[in-house]
Formats: sequence, C-alpha cells, structure tokens
Amino acid sequence: MVKRFYREVTFGEVPVGEVAGAPAPGYQVLLDGRPIRTQGGAAQIAPTRALAEALAGEWRGQGPEIDPRSFPLRDLADYAIDHVAPARQESIAKLLGYAETDTLCYRADPDEPLYQRQQELWEPLVAACEAAHGIRIERISGIVHRSQPEAMIAALRTRLATLDDFTLAGMITLASLAASLFVALSVLEERGAPGALFAAANLEEDWQAQQWGWDSEAEKVRTAREEAFCLAARFISLARKA
Repeated sequence: MVKRFYREVTFGEVPVGEVAGAPAPGYQVLLDGRPIRTQGGAAQIAPTRALAEALAGEWRGQGPEIDPRSFPLRDLADYAIDHVAPARQESIAKLLGYAETDTLCYRADPDEPLYQRQQELWEPLVAACEAAHGIRIERISGIVHRSQPEAMIAALRTRLATLDDFTLAGMITLASLAASLFVALSVLEERGAPGALFAAANLEEDWQAQQWGWDSEAEKVRTAREEAFCLAARFISLARKA
C-alpha cells in the first residue's frame, strides 16, 4: 500500500494518431492534470471514452491508501500496451494455441453421462463458431490429442489479426481462464452472458463437484476465476464501445 498522492482524477482526449493498433483519438487518465503511464513506462492511452471513464473510476475509488490489487482494468490496459502491442503475432499465436487443445473439443465417451451435458452446452458454441467463421472444428472423445485442420487455424488467425490490441489482451485472459479460444470468441461475438459462458467452459470441474461435493477452497478459486473472466469480458466491451 502507498499513500494517495493525488486529489483530482480526470481524463482528456489525445490528439489524433495511432492508439494501440486502432485509429485515434484516444483518451488518457490524468491525476491532478498529469497523464498516467503504464507500468512499462509508455503513455496509457485508452481507445474509447468508455474505457477511459472506467480506468478513471479505479483511481477515484481509492481511499487514503492506494491498493495495487484494485486496478484490474488498468492492469489489462497496461498488458495491451506493454506486451500485446509490440508482439501482436506472438499474442495471436498464443490464442491459436488454445484452439489446438480447446476444452470444448475434447468430450467424454458417448456412453458416459457427462457426454450428453457436454453436447448440450458445448456443441451449440462450437457449431456457432463454425458457422460464423466458415470453418470445420474437430471434436474428440477422450484425451488423445488430434490436430485441428490447418484451414481452420488459418481462418482464425485472419480473424484475430483484425482485433485491436486491447481486445486481444482481453481475449488472451478469457482463453486462458476458459482453456478455450472458442469460448473467448463466443464472448467477443456475444453468444451468451459471460457468466454462462464461463460455466460452460468450467463444465467438467463443476460436474465433478456436483458428483462428489464442493471443496471450500476450490469454490473460492472458481469464484475468483469467474470474476476475472467477467472482468476481461467487460474490458473488451469497454475497449470496443464507441
């Protein structure tokens, strides 16, 4: 904890230029008139007024002492600027790695009760991704890895390349928490509420807990992961809102 060192939190429009892979203008949070910088030292410029307002809200919400843990949106913005922007191809490759081992593609054997539940929750999401992107996605029963079609990976690479750096940063968070690029795409393309999509991604863990009972520590971890997932979904929405 550090003592609060500012009184006024505002934000201003940045002159037209290039902001994190998207056309400007952008918006920058100001503390007593001084612009915020990222943890890596770059100018922290948000692509939308909505995101800038939310970032400013995190600073306004601090008390006499600043809690570094209470800036999740700032952390995602810094990640977009400091890590995604200078390494877009690596970030896209990271996301495509989730498609290769996507949770939604690995099903139980058809004679197992879990399989039917997976079909109910997962198949509509996978089928919707296929339809939206004109791709074919392999489904696998069991845990033995099977490569996805090269054409599918190429199509998704093209789609991800259209996203701005802030959206890519949020997508990496979503995919890592869901172990699924297809769930992250479902959030981006608004195929369900973030909480419901997280529950779909977490189906197997929840299924086991329903059979054997919940562990209190496991419940806390699940809750924290769901909150982080929904926060990343909100970040993407704010970063894309006009």
